[in-house]
Amino acid sequence: MGRPARARDRYFDTLRAAALVRVVAYHAFGWAWAGLVFPSMGIMFALAGTLMAKSLERPALAVVRGRLRRLLPPFWFWGVFVVLTMLAHGWMPDWRVVYWVVPLGDPPGSAWAEQAWEILWYLRTYLWFVLLSPLLLRVFRRAPVPALTASLLPVVVFQYVWQPPDDRLGSALWDLATYLFCWLLGFAHRDGVLARTRPAAVVVFSLAALAFGGWYALAHRAEFGTYDLDENPLAQAFWSAGFVTLLMGAKERFRIDGAGLARLPRLDRLVTVFNARAVTLYLWHEIALILAVPLIDRLWDVPAFAAHLPLDSQWFLFGVGWLLIGVFVIACGWVEDVAARKRPRLLPGGRAARDRTATMGA
Repeated sequence: MGRPARARDRYFDTLRAAALVRVVAYHAFGWAWAGLVFPSMGIMFALAGTLMAKSLERPALAVVRGRLRRLLPPFWFWGVFVVLTMLAHGWMPDWRVVYWVVPLGDPPGSAWAEQAWEILWYLRTYLWFVLLSPLLLRVFRRAPVPALTASLLPVVVFQYVWQPPDDRLGSALWDLATYLFCWLLGFAHRDGVLARTRPAAVVVFSLAALAFGGWYALAHRAEFGTYDLDENPLAQAFWSAGFVTLLMGAKERFRIDGAGLARLPRLDRLVTVFNARAVTLYLWHEIALILAVPLIDRLWDVPAFAAHLPLDSQWFLFGVGWLLIGVFVIACGWVEDVAARKRPRLLPGGRAARDRTATMGA
């Protein structure tokens, strides 16, 4: 059975905020090693799985409907701008435009705007996990450890036995298989399975998964053209499994709750904003990075800026990107409040906001 309800865990909130920062940094710099240092997507799926298991203590249909209600309006709001911009640049959709209504498959888009819409694989995968969670949680609770162990088998089968088709269905199957363990690990944390597992077993499994995932990424660089985990599902699955198991195992072993964050009020507020505006930040961050380029180009026309600012630095682009992300969070984040049936605010904050559930992964 699940644990009793409680306020938001600031350790998890901090992990989610750090994961979002790493996502933006990866898209700004293209660091192949970023996923090895901090596998953001595995962490985000594990945190979402934990919160989903908690929510499923209520009727499943109501929970799923609530997730859809909170996820889709921010997606639609963002999608209107992206679709209209693509149409203005000559793109013409076919029947697959329905995926811009409910992203059960990857929404179609023009090559011109690919940098903006290619991130939607995460929303599609998250949506499928939400729909499957009532069944997954039932199976998990019948045999937690075997279910958790077996959750790594699909990605192995896809790699060595049967390759999914190279289409929307195949992409969805690959992503579900890659992050299934992380999602179920969220269940394991919520149900206390990790707390009851011997720390030595957690450490041995984590190190074994990390060793295999790291070895596979490095040993197959020639095949994938990089050791970037995002290009290698099998390596991503095992590395994320080991890394996230260590993070959650450490939380149980050392009783980490992140409460000390309150002693740093500005950082505490920033973590709150990141969690309450996670969908907005994720959806708009690529557009912010895209717009940062022509904005910096205009700065070259001002002699003082050209002489004294590092306009050709990727770090400067990163900084301008975050300024624009802040603009989008303030201008568009209120949609998440409306979707959650809350009073719209420019920026969330305060203790009450910390106790509420964030939109992404909640």
